This record gives sequence, C-alpha cells and structure tokens, in this order.
Amino acid sequence: LLYMLAGFFLRDVIKKKLAPKFSKLKEFFIKNDILYFMIFRFLGGIPFAIQNVLPVLFDMSVKNYFIATFVGCMPSMFISVALGSGIEEVIDQNEELSFLTVLSSPEIYIPIIAFISILFIAFVVRKLYFKQ
Repeated sequence: LLYMLAGFFLRDVIKKKLAPKFSKLKEFFIKNDILYFMIFRFLGGIPFAIQNVLPVLFDMSVKNYFIATFVGCMPSMFISVALGSGIEEVIDQNEELSFLTVLSSPEIYIPIIAFISILFIAFVVRKLYFKQ
C-alpha cells in the first residue's frame, strides 16, 4: 500500500531525494527488476520504509513489487517464526530455562544454523553482485 501511495502522490519528491543516492541501482533494475529487488529485500541494510518506496524510482510494476517482496522477505520471516516456535516449545516442556537448554533444542539450533547460512549466502551475493 505504501508503494502505491508513494508512487501516486510522491513520485517527484522521491525521485528528487533518492535518485542521487541510488543511481547505481538503476542499471541493475532495468535488467531484471524482480530478481534485483528480491535480492535487495533479502540482503537488507536499508530501512524497510525506504525499501518500500525505492522501486518508485525504477518504475517497477505493482505485480513485480509484490512477487519480489514476498519471495525476498520469506527466508528471514521463516527463521524468525521458527525461532519463536522453538522458544515456545522449550517453555511448554516446563524445563528449567537456561541458555544451554534453549540452544540444545533442535527447534532452536536448526533455525540458527539456517539463519547463519542465509547470512553467509547474503554476504557472498553482496560481494559478487554489488561491488563498489
């Protein structure tokens, strides 16, 4: 909704304020906007509100924006939900809560390993595709 409202009402202001800062990304987005915005969502590093209005600079369609946001945000959301579920599982077992007990639970250490793997992949992708 923010993307559509920003595109409709604030397109000129956004282009004036953000275009100089994100001019290098324009050539990437021209090639394949879904792929690059999905990677952009996955890697993060920019506040989410700015990420929501940034595609206005690149005239990205709403359909492509929705697909890229859905797929790009899915891994981090999955990890967050899995960690919360794992902590709830440990609490429901009424065991004595300690740091070691929580970390030794497979509901916790599997999402943590997955999260570290995703961070490593994001780091590699950032180094390969977004060289400065």
